[in-house]
Amino acid sequence: MSDLNDPRVLFAAERTLLAWNRTSLVLIAFGFVVERANVLLQVVAPDQVGDFKNSVTFWLGIAFIVLGAFSAAYSSKQYLAVLRTLSTSEFPPGYRVVWGLTVNLVIALLGGILAVALVIGG
Repeated sequence: MSDLNDPRVLFAAERTLLAWNRTSLVLIAFGFVVERANVLLQVVAPDQVGDFKNSVTFWLGIAFIVLGAFSAAYSSKQYLAVLRTLSTSEFPPGYRVVWGLTVNLVIALLGGILAVALVIGG
């Protein structure tokens, strides 16, 4: 339990969560771009590109998307662990800590759904 009784501890934890949120979004977006690189190659040189789902770019992109979704979920878990250590005096009156956490969990869920959709649908 924190003995600082200072709301800045909460805000620092929330800034860290939101930094991980941005990192997760970048990983998911980068993964999508890498995954779709083979589509661009098919347009540029259709005779030289093999099977889409067997390509390295497809699976590398999926790996980045899964990594982004995992980092969003795991950083949410870490944020909750920090919240449990704070005393009630470290939470400003009326301040809701659930919004950043909710957005992060939704991004984790949507990133997982994106990865599954790309693997199943291609």
